[in-house]
Formats: sequence, C-alpha cells, structure tokens
Amino acid sequence: MSTRAIWCCLTVFGCAGALPQPAATQHAAADQRGALTAVEGIKVGQVTVAGRATGCTVILAEAGAVGGVDVRGGAPGTRETDLLRPGNTVERVHAVVLSGGSAFGLDAASGVMRFLDERNIGLKVGTINVPIVVGAILFDLHLGDSSIRPGPDCGYDAAEQASHGPIAEGNVGAGAGATLGKLRGFDRAMKGGVGTAAITLPNGLVVAALVVVNAVGDVIDPTTGAVVAGVRTADGDRLLDARTLIRNGLSAQPLPGGNTTIGVVATSATLTKAQATKVAQMAHDGLARTIYPVHTPADGDTMFALATGSHRGLADVATVGALAAEVVAQAVLRAAWAASSLPGLPAASDMARP
Repeated sequence: MSTRAIWCCLTVFGCAGALPQPAATQHAAADQRGALTAVEGIKVGQVTVAGRATGCTVILAEAGAVGGVDVRGGAPGTRETDLLRPGNTVERVHAVVLSGGSAFGLDAASGVMRFLDERNIGLKVGTINVPIVVGAILFDLHLGDSSIRPGPDCGYDAAEQASHGPIAEGNVGAGAGATLGKLRGFDRAMKGGVGTAAITLPNGLVVAALVVVNAVGDVIDPTTGAVVAGVRTADGDRLLDARTLIRNGLSAQPLPGGNTTIGVVATSATLTKAQATKVAQMAHDGLARTIYPVHTPADGDTMFALATGSHRGLADVATVGALAAEVVAQAVLRAAWAASSLPGLPAASDMARP
C-alpha cells in the first residue's frame, strides 16, 4: 500500500472511513440519478483523512465546464474565485475542490492540479497545460488534532477515485468534520455533513447539487417549518429553534471559526459565464430556505455553478436557477439526515422529536 493510501482512507461508494461511527448510519449513498453525478461529464471523489474528522470532496469536469461562483458568507476561504467573474477571460474550469482544514485545506487543490496535469487535462496555453481548479474550504480544526488536515495527497487521491457513480453522503470527504447549530456554542452543536440531490426534467435537462453543511445555524425543513438539526437544549436531548432564540434576544453573531456551507450546482444546460454566475446566486436561495441564520459575518458560504452543455435542448437561465435552489435545499436536508454522530455531536437521526 502506498504512503498516500495509508494516510488517506478513500471513500467513494459509501465505504467506511477511518473514524469509528455507528455502522447503521455511517454513510448513506445517493443513487446517481439523484446525485451531482446525474449531470453528464461530472465525476465526484471523496477522501476522509485518517486520524481526524476531516477530508476533501473533489468534483471533476475533465472536458471543462463553464463556471460561476457566488460568495455570500462574511468569512470565506476560497481559491480562484476572481477567475470566475463574468468579465474575466477564462470561462471553463476542470475541477472544484471542497475541503475541510480551514485555510490549510486549500492545499488539497494542488493535488488535483497534479492529477489533471499528469493526464494533460487543462487550459492549453501554447504547448503548456494549466488545469483550472477552483475551491472553497470550511473550518473543522476544533475536532481532534488540528495538525492533521487535508493536503495535496488528499486532493490527488479524491480525484483519482472520482467516478460517475453514486455519491456517499454524511460523514465523508469535506463533510467528515462538518457541524451545525452553534448559536449557543460548540457544546450544543450537532453533526453536519455532505448531501446531494438532482432533478431531471422531462426534456432531459438535469440540475443537481452537492452541499457540505457546516453552518452556524439550524437546518429547517421548508415544507414543514420544522427544525431537523441545530442548537440543542442545555441537557442536549432536545432541539431548540434558532428563529425563536434570536427573536427573544439571543445575538445572531456567532464566534469566528467553525462555520461555512459550501457547495456546487451542476447542470447539463449550455450557459455563458454570466449565466452560470446567476445560477450560483440563485442557488443560495436553497441555503436560505433550509438554514437559519445563514450568510452571517462568521460564515464563509460559497456556491459554485458548473454548466457542461451536454443537454442539446433549450434551457433558460431562470429555470435552471430556480431548480438550482430546489436541489440545494434538498441536498442540505439530505446532509443533515445522512450525518452520523461523533462524540458530543449527535446527528439529526439521534434526536427525539416533539
């Protein structure tokens, strides 16, 4: 076994990570038809790092996809987002890297660059190949030994294992150390994670999302208004409601660090970079429907959009954006329900309901 393989536990089709977790809820797996990989040309690979709850999630678009981004959190950690501004030159990206490890986790993208370059995938600048890899990170350094964090090997291995198949959800990849519901401190928080969802229209147009939920706020089911996971009572056994707490005078200003929801929306539509940016903006509506509060000064909430152009029919940007918000909302809920508890961090499936 290689040194890299010893260091990282590869997790693609729901195989177990290195951390002890309840077997029954360890990793849900979204069928390809209901996952980001439902979009033709998109692959996903995930690595959960051994020794601590952290990891990285890599989304590959090896043929290139028109990219957009919208950053709404007040404390983001990102890579190459300026490149995705509509007025800038490069339009197509080859990978998105979502990682734990806070700013240290941005190093995971270097491994993805190396993986793509070895395969001559990237922007051609004369005879030179330059892979275009964008990314965002979340803060999970408070869980375990903070010197263990995703690096280039994590990104390389996730890219190497990426596939068009089902996607593991919950405590995996960038979601391994994700938490949520931190308005009353980390002692009353719960486990977050990775979730994915997809919608396919009768004409074949696909819009899908993958989200890593590491929010300060509660996760709320928009169809019922019920809190799915979030800040807990002092005894830790029941859910409070961040909406009520804030209306009763609790400050919505969280402590810095520990927060951020990051994700990718992909579509088979053909879009310009400006249109992809609009889709990324509209995708944030899915976060607003399911996370409260969201986009705070201490969150780094960031959504990327990728358009592969594999759908040959017409697709208007308003429809794609509306569907993007829907799949993001679904992915957030799936992330909460798929999560497994860690010591002191129960998951949604553990909590007693009223």
